[in-house]
Amino acid sequence: MPKSSDTDDRPGPEKRLALLPVKRPAQSRQQHETGLPRREETPRRRPLTIGSMALLLFSVATAATGQVMLKHGMHIAVGRAAATRASLAIAAATTPWVLLGLVVFGISATAWLATLSRVPLSVAYPFNALGYLGIVTASILVLHERANVWTWAGTLLVVSGLIMVVLARA
Repeated sequence: MPKSSDTDDRPGPEKRLALLPVKRPAQSRQQHETGLPRREETPRRRPLTIGSMALLLFSVATAATGQVMLKHGMHIAVGRAAATRASLAIAAATTPWVLLGLVVFGISATAWLATLSRVPLSVAYPFNALGYLGIVTASILVLHERANVWTWAGTLLVVSGLIMVVLARA
């Protein structure tokens, strides 16, 4: 009696694939056991170029500008919401300065991402201290807020820290 095709002892195509030996690539001589490049083969950090520095400063300046615009817009929105007894969220969402501040902040975020693709985070992030200095200055000059001597002393310490980090990296 002939055997049926389902009980055939010969492996089918799916079984044949399972029987093939799997070739694993030999571990690269350039990689450590962890799969990471060895320390001596890690590419050197690119120097901070004028273009990267300009992009970094643009990102920080637009972030500070966006924050000042948002604050100015929220001041207007609070007044509108109080006068009309409307929702503050709706008043804020319909205030041009808030919307413009969000757009400027979005541009800043895009510039920051481009900066991070070129500059190490440990170098780029301390530059946000300049944004702090810009915001304190703009809040006094543009928004007519007051700052006491402790605010300026703290700002001086933050900027001094930035200078130390930048000089240590040089």
